[in-house]
This record gives sequence, structure tokens and C-alpha cells, in this order.
Amino acid sequence: MLLIPAIDLKDGHCVRLKQGDMNDSTTFGEDPAAMARRWVDAGARRLHLVDLNGAFAGKPVNEQAIRAILAEVGAEIPVQLGGGIRDMDTIERYLDDGLSFIIIGTAAVKNPGFLHDACSAFGGHIIVGLDAKDGKVATDGWSKLTGHEVVDLAKKFQDYGVEGVIYTDIGRDGMLTGINIEATVKLAQALTIPVIASGGLSNIADIERLCAVEHEGIEGVICGRAIYSGDLDFAAGQKRADELRGF
Repeated sequence: MLLIPAIDLKDGHCVRLKQGDMNDSTTFGEDPAAMARRWVDAGARRLHLVDLNGAFAGKPVNEQAIRAILAEVGAEIPVQLGGGIRDMDTIERYLDDGLSFIIIGTAAVKNPGFLHDACSAFGGHIIVGLDAKDGKVATDGWSKLTGHEVVDLAKKFQDYGVEGVIYTDIGRDGMLTGINIEATVKLAQALTIPVIASGGLSNIADIERLCAVEHEGIEGVICGRAIYSGDLDFAAGQKRADELRGF
């Protein structure tokens, strides 16, 4: 089980939102590159970046901060990024900058042809991000709820050739209320590609529960507010996950 620290970027700073609300943000750092170094030094094996401004603007906004992070740690571990990625040129530019994985969310739902083309052109580098509430997919920074079922869309995108799915329960994100294990397992069981859990991770017990269902196809979990608030010690969490896997 891979614990993946999230670095959410807003106006060049590291923040956390509650349930995706840009007006309800807490700043945890002014230096994104230093934050990335902190997590790598704590044992992170992958980083998860989100361009929050980009997600709402529909185009990259925090590129300077992203490049600074890549310059600091990009040669050491894979780095993945989502938020505002809506065209092929942006994907190519980001991959050239050193990102390992591009996460396509809203654009995948609204324009499946774009996701299909991205998988064809950049095979091995595309992850789809599906954000949902009560099993229905949300788009546009979680501001719009669609009628699409998560499992149905995920199966369709799996056929396109995505590397994996990041599944976020938006009712829990930033709330420290625990991962929606049941929904995450249901999705993983329906797919042959890996699922990364997201939204609500709060403590070691959540990690233990995820490790117990890792065999269903759950590869990792995004760690957000809990590792910034101190509710979860990241290094201790990854160590526990490794112990449960027998590393």
C-alpha cells in the first residue's frame, strides 16, 4: 500500500481545502519545493500534486511551483499532477518537465475523446481521476454533479488504456472522517487496473483497513489533511503499511 502525500497548490502556496471549497482553505506552507522535500525525506515513494487554481480555471496556473517541485524531487520519485489539464499540448509540456503521471478528471468526463487520444499518445502516463458523491461523478472542481455512475465510467476509461483510477469520495475529502472503503473496494473489484483511494484518510486505522483490502486492486491512498494537521504521522503510516505487506 503506497501512501502518497498530496501537495495542493493555490496561488503558489501549499493548502488544504474542505470538500473542495476554494473559500475554505488552510495554508500549510509557502514553499512547495520544500514541502515536497519534506515528504520525500519522510519516505514518500510518489507525490500527488493538484493545481487547484487550474482545476477551476480549466488551464494550468501553478506551473512555476510545479517546476520547482520537479527540480527538487522529480529525479528521485514519480510525481503525478491533476488540475486544469484539458489539452494535449499541456500534457506533453508537463511530461517534458519531468512529471511521471498526468491525472485527467473533468476533461475525461466531459470530453472522453480527449482522454482516449491522451492514452493513445502518452501510454503509461495517464491516470483518470473520478470524484464522486453517493456513487455519482462530479466535475469542475466538484461543483457539478453528473448522472454518471463511477463504476460505469471507470470501466469505459479502462478500455481506453488509462494506467489507473484515483477515486475520491468528495463528501469525505478534507474532513478526516475515514476512507469510504466499501465504495473503493466495489470500484476496484470491477476493474483490472489499480485504484488509488482518496478522501477522508485520518489515521493508522484507516491504513490498516485499506491494507486488508489491498488484494482487491487498491494500490495506494492519497494522504492530505491528516498528514498536515498531525493526525497521521506519514512515516509511521508507511512503515505500518509495509509491515502489513511483509516488507
